Amino acid sequence: MKLTKEQQQEIKNQQSQENKTKRVSAPELEKILYEAMPVLDHGFIRVIDYMGDDTSIVQSARVSYGKGTKKVSTDSGLIKYLMRHWHTTPFEMCEIKYHVKLPIFIARQWIRHRTANVNEYSARYSILDKEFYLPSFGNLAAQSKSNRQGRGEVLEGDQAKEVLDLLKKDAEKTYNDYEMMLNERFDGTTIDENKKGLARELARMNLTLNTYTQWYWKTDLLNLMNFLRLRADHHAQYEIRTYADAMLETLKKWVPITYEAFMDYRVGGTEVSAKGKSVIQKLIKGQQVLIEQSGLSKREWNELMIAFDLKDKLI
Repeated sequence: MKLTKEQQQEIKNQQSQENKTKRVSAPELEKILYEAMPVLDHGFIRVIDYMGDDTSIVQSARVSYGKGTKKVSTDSGLIKYLMRHWHTTPFEMCEIKYHVKLPIFIARQWIRHRTANVNEYSARYSILDKEFYLPSFGNLAAQSKSNRQGRGEVLEGDQAKEVLDLLKKDAEKTYNDYEMMLNERFDGTTIDENKKGLARELARMNLTLNTYTQWYWKTDLLNLMNFLRLRADHHAQYEIRTYADAMLETLKKWVPITYEAFMDYRVGGTEVSAKGKSVIQKLIKGQQVLIEQSGLSKREWNELMIAFDLKDKLI
């Protein structure tokens, strides 16, 4: 990730601010506020603003004034109870705003989470940066044979190099054509004084989906956790997972008690159906259970066995 001098100066100016407030603040998050955390080759995540902390969740749950006199251990117990029993409203009392730089194809996947306020860089108004996402060799993989939306074996040797060369060549060619249609370089210089440039809102259609865009993304804590639960999962696409992993670190600094409960009950936990629960109960009692008697499909059975590390019972 490479920041321009203007971006570096903006971050420096933001971090030099001294603002007094009577609101609660998160000391560890304050330390990295405005800082650009690198993601992928040219992307980043920045925390721009936030509201509330762990005590805000507790305060909302108790509908009390201020922080009160409860101990941190008591607050922890309450937050774990809320997380464990899916009492979600108190988590909506906290909000956070990110500045994200990401490839367009990841942005289009990300935007499916329709529970945030988003303001994206306008390619109708400005020229997009000449930056494209190019995967590392270890992330160039063939289509999975068992998962229609996943990756299989990693491409190797000449084939991997050929794919990477194609991605780079196509991105550079379409961007050069983009500049020619605009009659303007990305740095603002005119290409031919005797020509008119195509409207930016039209020229942008030519760009590849690995071109980088940027946006501000603001959401509440509950919906942030819903996003992270899906996108930080090992089944998620690698590229969006790298952003989710960076955001998990900000969650830990912002609301450490909630983070611990989230990692325990949502990320590290598992959901079990009524039929699955019956199977586990019988296995605990030492009873033999056949898939034909369980009412579960083969996929459901195998997912249940993997969740409880009973791989010897996989079908």
